[in-house]
Amino acid sequence: MTRKTIFISTGEVSGDLQGSLLIDALKRQAEATGLELEIVALGGEKMAAAGATLLGNTTGIGSVGVLESLPFVLPTLQIQRCAKQYLVQHPPDLVVLIDYMGPNLSLGSFIRRQLPQVPIVYYIAPQDWVWSARSIMPRETTRIVEMTDELLAIFPEEARYFEKKGASVTWVGHPLVDRMRSTPSRQESRAALGIEPDQLAIALVPASRRQELKYMMPVAFEAARQLQSKLLENGEMGRSANPQSKIQNPKSEAPLFWIPLSLEVYRLAIEAAIERYGLRATLVSGQTQEVLSAADLAITKSGTVNLELALLNVPQVVFYRVSPLTYWIARLMQFSIPFMSPPNLVVMRSIVPELLQEAATSENIVKESLELLFNPQRRQQTQADYQEMRQLLGDFGVCDRAAKEIIQLADGAKPPQNLVTRSIA
Repeated sequence: MTRKTIFISTGEVSGDLQGSLLIDALKRQAEATGLELEIVALGGEKMAAAGATLLGNTTGIGSVGVLESLPFVLPTLQIQRCAKQYLVQHPPDLVVLIDYMGPNLSLGSFIRRQLPQVPIVYYIAPQDWVWSARSIMPRETTRIVEMTDELLAIFPEEARYFEKKGASVTWVGHPLVDRMRSTPSRQESRAALGIEPDQLAIALVPASRRQELKYMMPVAFEAARQLQSKLLENGEMGRSANPQSKIQNPKSEAPLFWIPLSLEVYRLAIEAAIERYGLRATLVSGQTQEVLSAADLAITKSGTVNLELALLNVPQVVFYRVSPLTYWIARLMQFSIPFMSPPNLVVMRSIVPELLQEAATSENIVKESLELLFNPQRRQQTQADYQEMRQLLGDFGVCDRAAKEIIQLADGAKPPQNLVTRSIA
């Protein structure tokens, strides 16, 4: 049996999830083709549980913004140094980079220089195609195209963008399409969490990065406090937004907010905030899919979770904040994006409300939340838009399609484009 080694590099909570889904698919494809597969990685607990040997844990060192990234520079450099030393001593048969732009561009460039014979696949490329749309050939895009032998795109617009820039691109679809197949139904999720069928439940998703605890959790929890107060005043606390629901006892002490815990290290901070803001909330660990699936509404940060909610047909209010200095620098540099949440980016129009920086106030979050909870037309339109979005994410089997491309490159069945070019040069 032929033995192949694949190195995977990613970071943050979402990258760990995507990496674990890919590892499962790589194992299936390897078994089908008679390969013995070893996977080493930079990632997190989910990837380790899927069978990867971790060279470093990168789930807790992600950030957005200039100031926000400073505390993570040294830990990132230390992890990268160890990974680079390992790769030089034990060259893999193929490298897969998943998102995580800054660290992965640095690591990819190093591999291209030091190990030019090793094919590089970029799976879930950085969203350069979003924020660089006005540039002819931004520097980051150039680096991605030059160092990548194959780019596996998850969005149609992403595929078109990188193909125009000269990359070898295969559109595989979004991996969450596969993940949602295993998500329990609303009824199953509510039963697992102990939520009555007609009880109002709101998912509160404030943070998967440490900086978000500082800049986003306070406004999210203040919005939750105000929303809780309004619902109690109007006797709506026990009413689900499900059109078939009935009014239950509004004085019920059942939790209103359900908060999925992204990393255990955030537990104490979130528990303290729940008490400080007087929220009827339950913090849940290891049951994120159940919390999202059971919800009538989600108040959530921008990120992969937005797509999960859309695929589950749950209306959501999306918000994001960074430090005032980071936001000022971005405006000074005329940095702009059409949308920040994946559902809006997929269709390139607004289907979920987005509140960024100054607009991300507790009052605005409450206003949008009440509208999505109790305006039937608004909920129906949101869910109809979700169905349109779903058609652009590809068919089931995304991870297996990606894994098949990767295995073919690793096994030599498909020649790496850039490697051929380098050999000719």
